[in-house]
Amino acid sequence: MKISAKSRYALHLMLALAMQEQGVNLSVKTVAESQGISEKYLEQIIPLLIRGGLVRSVRGAKGGYHLTRDPEDCTVGAILRTVEGSIAPVSCLDDEVNQCARCKECVTLDLWAQVDQAISNVVDHVTLADLVDKQRRIDARRAAHCQSARGNC
Repeated sequence: MKISAKSRYALHLMLALAMQEQGVNLSVKTVAESQGISEKYLEQIIPLLIRGGLVRSVRGAKGGYHLTRDPEDCTVGAILRTVEGSIAPVSCLDDEVNQCARCKECVTLDLWAQVDQAISNVVDHVTLADLVDKQRRIDARRAAHCQSARGNC
């Protein structure tokens, strides 16, 4: 299974929003510049996140976007499913009741179900708060390194 660029960029966008102080809105342009992602591409992703109830838009001089819930309450799985619809490795697992006419005699179905469960076990237990913590540790190490290198970063 390969995670699409759209999902990866959505996750970067959500992480950038989660890194902001409460009440601070972030523009797509700011995220695009800081993440090295096309602004036009992010503008295609934002409506999916808004429709999914993960992001809210604010108009005006201090406008932009912010999360609708705490980073602790937003899992990577929720973000991926909002953008992709399904993250199942095969389409026959997309529906709650398998619609495949061959599902009763499909020897690989159990394998794909196990792969699906393994993926869900990871992405549904990692939150934006977890990623924020990890990013802040990386940023702190980089800052310490730059300081010890006398600002030569």
